[in-house]
Amino acid sequence: MFLLFVKTSAQNKVLDSLQHKLSIAKTATEKTKLLNAIANEYVENNPELMIRYAKKAMALAQKNNLEKHEADSWFNIGNANIMLSRYAQALKSFTNSQVIYEDLINSTTKKPDIEIINGLARAYGSIGVVCSEQNNYAKSLEYYFKALKLYKETKQENIVAIIYNNIGIVYESQKEFGKALEYFNKALWIQKKNDDDSEAITITNIGKIYLAKNEDDKALQSYNQAEAKFKEHQNRRGLAELYNNFGNYYKKKSNYANAAKYYLEALNIFDETGEKYGASASLGYLGTVSALLHKNAEAVKYLERSSALAEEIGTPEQVKVSEKELSDLYEKMGKPALALLHYKKYSVAKDNINNSESIKNMVREEMNYEFERKEAFQKVENEKRQVLFDEQAKRHQQQMLFVGISALLLFSIAFLIYNRLQLKKRLTLQRDLAEYEQKALHLQMNPHFVFNCLGSISSFIVQNGKDSAIKYLSKFSKLMRLTLEYSKESLIPIDREIEGLQNYLELEQLRFNNMFQFTITKNPDIEDDMAIPPLLLQPFVENAIIHGIVPKKQHGNIYVDFAVSGDKLICTVTDDGIGINRSQKLKEKSVTVHKSLALEITKKRLEVIQAVTSKTSRVEINELTDAFGVPNGTRIILNLPIQYASN
Repeated sequence: MFLLFVKTSAQNKVLDSLQHKLSIAKTATEKTKLLNAIANEYVENNPELMIRYAKKAMALAQKNNLEKHEADSWFNIGNANIMLSRYAQALKSFTNSQVIYEDLINSTTKKPDIEIINGLARAYGSIGVVCSEQNNYAKSLEYYFKALKLYKETKQENIVAIIYNNIGIVYESQKEFGKALEYFNKALWIQKKNDDDSEAITITNIGKIYLAKNEDDKALQSYNQAEAKFKEHQNRRGLAELYNNFGNYYKKKSNYANAAKYYLEALNIFDETGEKYGASASLGYLGTVSALLHKNAEAVKYLERSSALAEEIGTPEQVKVSEKELSDLYEKMGKPALALLHYKKYSVAKDNINNSESIKNMVREEMNYEFERKEAFQKVENEKRQVLFDEQAKRHQQQMLFVGISALLLFSIAFLIYNRLQLKKRLTLQRDLAEYEQKALHLQMNPHFVFNCLGSISSFIVQNGKDSAIKYLSKFSKLMRLTLEYSKESLIPIDREIEGLQNYLELEQLRFNNMFQFTITKNPDIEDDMAIPPLLLQPFVENAIIHGIVPKKQHGNIYVDFAVSGDKLICTVTDDGIGINRSQKLKEKSVTVHKSLALEITKKRLEVIQAVTSKTSRVEINELTDAFGVPNGTRIILNLPIQYASN
């Protein structure tokens, strides 16, 4: 109660100071800024009042064309709506803030102000939070990565670490534990470098991932590190959460006595700090392990307290878990009436959760509609800008022609300007043509790829029989589905290219009776939205198998690696086959010399990439030799400009 009084008292002093400054403020800019600051003070204890002050700030900002402060007002309204669990309204507010900040950045030819860039990053990050709360994980990641780029640009390392943590939590929610661990470790590296107090929370998250992956020793090691950090920084709430995780570890190890000890320590801290949510979870855990220790009376006491506390704070998920445990426990104790009573309570909590999920689904649909509405609005706005630009260009040309009639010198100047405009238009057309040519080459690539796979299926049926062919066809159909999806895009994330290569190599392993092994690696510096033209590496992998490994007539290996070097994406395909020179000699001696259509198309695609990005794009083919100079493989290296799926 004393701490609450001090906090309230301190907030009142800040509010009094802001209100006094507002009463003497003279300019609209000062008043708008102060109204937004007052709104922000109510974010935790009175979101309705926060909305009221933010709307006052917005009205003043709109009246005086203070766009940045209007964007800040929308952001405050979005935060208040999150506190009130109005996620659809929150999304609309953050989107309005985003649109204003984007317009401010696009309307200037100078480098945007750092506050505007950070404001846009805040809007992106908040949209990511809203989408994550509604289980719209794809959109959540999309906006987190947008925010991440901007915060990196402004060197906000502490916020970059927070975004990395949020991305890790989204991947954890989708049970993509490898990805989650990757981003938690990125966050931890930054926090360690900056001696950040929140380092212990990230280490706890890493421990949870290890426990989920059944790497229990690493989980315990992480928990011990986190405990030392929490004690060092006097973070009692974080320590209590950690003790619950310790309890989960020992429960998994069937060490119920140790689990109960940690759950009890967590409960004591939660009771001490007044954290009812954490206390409810600890009581539920204690009830479960007490039942496993055959301490039924204690188990009943803990579970009933857990259920009552969860109901008080409106946490139906914990009510459901505790009531189900009570029902099962009473049934084992031979008390069917009490078992039935608690089962009914469990059913009510379950229905409440289902209703809540239905509401969440409705909100998610409303949010998706909002995204579609925004995209349609932006399309219309872009068309308006284009029409305005065309009209301005036309008027400009007419003015130049009119002036040219008056004087030869001015006509010459107008002629030069006209030529520059035509050159710009021609370059734009050339760029568009290059992009269409890239798509056309990709469409040529698909039939060639299907033709080769069908040839493989035909030979596989002859060599391996019906049952093996069915298995091959199943994998082939999955690969075709991925290929059809790729055909819609000119760029795909690197992870999707890896998935396609993985499927293709598994097919070829089946076809050639596992006469080779393969490994695909990706450097951790490659972000998830880095992209590559689809099926770019497949012809090189195919050549490594057909012209490198197969003629060797021994077991071989293929290695595919994706890495980043400066502003280049480096893709490497390595095999330990017969080498390129010997392979070419064998092809020359062959009765049916076949020209590689795939490699010709791929070289053309690299030329198009260079035309589109205005950056060099090249391929290197090197023969590998052993210590005695004997050829023992081939290495293909593609140097590509870095591109992003989000762009």
